[in-house]
Amino acid sequence: MKDLGQVDLHPNNFGPDFQWGVSTAAYQIEGAHDIDGKGLSIWDVFTSRRGKVKNNQHGQVACDFYNCFENDIRYVRDLNIPNFRFSVSWPRIMPTGRYPVNQPGIDYYNRVIDFCLECGIEPWLTLYHWDLPQALELKGGWTNREIIDWFSDYTELCVKSFGDRVKNWMVMNEPSVFTGAGYFLGIHAPGKTGLKNFLPAIHHVTLSTSAAGRILKNILPEAKVGTTFSCSHIEPNTSSSRDLAAAKRVDALLNRTFIEPVLGLGYPMEDLPVLRRLEKYIKAGDEALMPFDFDFIGLQNYTREIVKSSFFTPYVWASLVKAEKRNVPITEMKWEVYPPSIYHIIKKFNAYPQIRKIIITENGAAFTDELKDAEVRDIERTDYIRENLKYVLKAKDEGCKVDGYFVWTLTDNFEWAEGYHPRFGLIYVDFETQERVIKHSGLWYKSFLKQKTR
Repeated sequence: MKDLGQVDLHPNNFGPDFQWGVSTAAYQIEGAHDIDGKGLSIWDVFTSRRGKVKNNQHGQVACDFYNCFENDIRYVRDLNIPNFRFSVSWPRIMPTGRYPVNQPGIDYYNRVIDFCLECGIEPWLTLYHWDLPQALELKGGWTNREIIDWFSDYTELCVKSFGDRVKNWMVMNEPSVFTGAGYFLGIHAPGKTGLKNFLPAIHHVTLSTSAAGRILKNILPEAKVGTTFSCSHIEPNTSSSRDLAAAKRVDALLNRTFIEPVLGLGYPMEDLPVLRRLEKYIKAGDEALMPFDFDFIGLQNYTREIVKSSFFTPYVWASLVKAEKRNVPITEMKWEVYPPSIYHIIKKFNAYPQIRKIIITENGAAFTDELKDAEVRDIERTDYIRENLKYVLKAKDEGCKVDGYFVWTLTDNFEWAEGYHPRFGLIYVDFETQERVIKHSGLWYKSFLKQKTR
């Protein structure tokens, strides 16, 4: 795709109702892992095992958002960001994953929500951003069909506790990632592997997503309810029939497995035959329970993937051609910097007539950030955000129903198995002192949003 050149990148060109924001996640920022009655999460346990996370790092303190939330929310306000996405830690409000409730945890999120509103910031709540209560994992976690009821109870508690002030909700965060990395590859919590874990987790997450959507809408009919998906633009390595077929299978796995059953289309078994093994876990009546008409779908895109056929990768018979071997610009995560990817993903999901609205709920990049003379001159990140926004605007100008953009993320934080090395934040964090410094990318975003006509 040719360069967009001098696009008029002004926030008003996205329309008056376009939602601008920034996203975070509880385990990555909160810390306070064992205070005020919080229970263990699967990430508390996973990070305690040596060798699971780079440098054996963990989120026990992270950015100390639990104690610093007022300061950090003031940063959101001062950066002219009108919407703040954060998640609830399930074990903080239900230490065992089930009743009884931990009231100090409820009180904490009430303080966060109230302070957002006091600062003129709209809170957007994510119900599940990967920190499953360890007590439920001991019962099988997402592989246990009972989790549909457990998650429904947790959802109802959140809605009744926060729904009088929270108008925008997201159910799941990136189910393809937390099931694939956590229940198939074992490189994320809880560290399980194999199809015997992955397949039931897929189906139970799907059923739980729609069950939570129904609970939210039943109690809060005026709320805006969505759920989010991690998406990568997929291209074949060559035009050979084998690479084309491999790319189709990978696309089905990464981009279609979770969205299509929610849209009433079922699992993409025809294009990814291994999914036929899901039939073992699908009970009578499940097909009617899988779909839910969400108000919006959150898309989270960072890169594209080049795929080739491979006889050595079971089930998908495909492998990724690593970006560092393709002589392309890459981030600290070794992901290709390819802004057109977000355009292709928006167009792809816009083609589903069942999707009412698309919001980019995460987009950002990790680069090597250096604090020098009290500044972080992160030119690459600023360029990344700017160029991605050009392609979002291009998609919108072409009629795509994309109505929001949230940067990942507010502050540098704990990046799961990568520890603290990859820095995605608009704000630099010294994890020894908890000092914050707004990066040049954050200052650019502030200046950009200041132009918006209120």
